[in-house]
Amino acid sequence: MKKTEIEETSQYLTFRLEDEIFAIKVADVHEVLDWTSITVVPRAPEFMRGVINVRGSVVPVADLRLKFGMTETLKTINTRVIVMELELDAEKTILGVMADAVQEVIELEPGQIEKPPKVGSRWRTEFILGIGKSNDKFIIILDMERIFSFSEVALAEDTGGATG
Repeated sequence: MKKTEIEETSQYLTFRLEDEIFAIKVADVHEVLDWTSITVVPRAPEFMRGVINVRGSVVPVADLRLKFGMTETLKTINTRVIVMELELDAEKTILGVMADAVQEVIELEPGQIEKPPKVGSRWRTEFILGIGKSNDKFIIILDMERIFSFSEVALAEDTGGATG
């Protein structure tokens, strides 16, 4: 299995799901939105909560907690939607993911990041680029392009505008 190596210092947006801290590359993030109403899409995978309107564009929204086998994300004052541009199956795709809270942007050097453990992990290692260490905390750096397949996201987009 091909494993992505992190070889340069990068900035990451950190966010919380339950008690865990996750991170994604800042370069993939378009914007962070406050909770907004989500239109449910029939026949979409369970973790695809629906679609939102972002300046006239339909953007599918996924619940990472559901994708990771946790309970559904509940609306709180801290709940956010992180809108990203990902390359899924060689096609640029805009996708929103729900987070319990967005925390901060951090910079991590390759020496602060280790490969994910092969055993004993609660998370699927193919979804993880590495485990970062910052201020005595572990940060799970996600590979968003591996977490979502284009077909899952396309299903939410295609059925989002369907009638009857």
